[in-house]
Amino acid sequence: MPSTSNGLPATRLYPALITLLLAPGALAQTPPADLQARIDRVEHGLSSRIVVKDRPDQKMTLAERMAFHDVPAVSIALINSQRIEWARAYGVLEPGSTHAATPDSLFQAGSVSKTVAALGALRLVEQGHLSLDTPANAQLQHWKIPDNTLTTQHPVTLRALLNHSAGINVHGFFGHAQGERLPTLLQILDGTAPANSDPIRVEAVPGSAWTYSGGGYTIIQQMMADAGAQPYPQLMQHLVLGPLQMRDSTYATDLPPALRSRTAHAHPSDGQPVAGGWRVYPEAAAAGLWTTASDLARVVLDIQQSGHGAQGKVLTSAMARQMLTRLKGDYGLGLYVEPIGAGTSFAHTGGTHGYRAQIYGYTHTGQGIVVLTNSDSGAALVDEILVSVAAEYGWPEFQIVEKTALAPDAAVSAEVAGDYVLMDTPARVTREGDRLYFQSDLFGARPMELFRQSGREYFMTAQDMTIAFPPATAGKVAGFALKRGASTYSATRKE
Repeated sequence: MPSTSNGLPATRLYPALITLLLAPGALAQTPPADLQARIDRVEHGLSSRIVVKDRPDQKMTLAERMAFHDVPAVSIALINSQRIEWARAYGVLEPGSTHAATPDSLFQAGSVSKTVAALGALRLVEQGHLSLDTPANAQLQHWKIPDNTLTTQHPVTLRALLNHSAGINVHGFFGHAQGERLPTLLQILDGTAPANSDPIRVEAVPGSAWTYSGGGYTIIQQMMADAGAQPYPQLMQHLVLGPLQMRDSTYATDLPPALRSRTAHAHPSDGQPVAGGWRVYPEAAAAGLWTTASDLARVVLDIQQSGHGAQGKVLTSAMARQMLTRLKGDYGLGLYVEPIGAGTSFAHTGGTHGYRAQIYGYTHTGQGIVVLTNSDSGAALVDEILVSVAAEYGWPEFQIVEKTALAPDAAVSAEVAGDYVLMDTPARVTREGDRLYFQSDLFGARPMELFRQSGREYFMTAQDMTIAFPPATAGKVAGFALKRGASTYSATRKE
């Protein structure tokens, strides 16, 4: 979930071991010189995706960018030629400690949990225990989605829930402090104490539009638990984690001591230590997976295999094709998908309090990556890592784009500076001399410089986003429109 930052000093980095995972259970070994050279180039080739034209081309090191973005630890698993070519971890598990991160370190996966949950749900469909298109209430046993006028003609289905087009509310979850009494799944669904989120309900006609919903995946969690007749963590171990040999992954809310000792601690952007090291997410399907980069890479590999026409360890190729087919939005069933050349790219991001994660893969090239970080500012670092990997491995995406920056307009700068609300989260535009900066906890801790590309439209280099300001009234603008990818989000000025 979004949080804020106080701009802590640069993180001290500690080298970590390199582990090559050419096959499950392979022993750590020193990489050959040519592979080490590739890793070195990735580590020294970071760049923002957007750069200002005519400025010197400057590649940055991973160590420098970890310090800049205040990311204590990052773990990477790189997939090439349909195998994990290398896995490496950097930094420390807890700010200020000397406990180095390794490829075996655990991180919260955030919403990447949804992709793994979708695999489990689709496997239950293939086993005949669930149906994609039968009304969800006909499959739910211990709780029902409250019907209303929106569901009269269009009942909620598992397919729509997996696609975020079921009209369900509750975007995401806040987590609970360790030691707090945790809500049951039924309490979360109905929004009753000790749950700290709204009741999960239908708020739009099912199938009418795409709206991201962690609440929808919590309904899926209940459907799966009902169909599997066992607690969700054990069910997912049987359906997905075990078959993919994800030995260091779990949906358990209480980590066993053997896993706790190698877990990366959350680093929220306000810099305040989190009691116990992290928050707990009983909303397991939506946000509760603990994992390593190499374990998640096995998820990417299996989706690649089944998505490219072969039998996977979890899904058949026919079901994988459904998972990788867009329905509403740019989303399939548990994944963002994009037609690329002769195949498809698939991805998911994740974020919980003090963690950011990313998986990415291609069905037709056997390439992909997993990046896990223990920082609210990790998303910007992930983007820069993807740019470096794409350049080294010849990916068709994440190419550097040059944009021309116009001279600042002092009058516009004065009109737009101020405090705003963006997606129910504070945002700020500040003016420093002739420069403008944008900051929102939704996109990391650090302010991002705004470069003018037309009269009242600005771009950023830290992330691929633009902001357009409307004409001012009485010397101030009423809000702005932020565009990221195919989506546009409106912000309003605070009074």
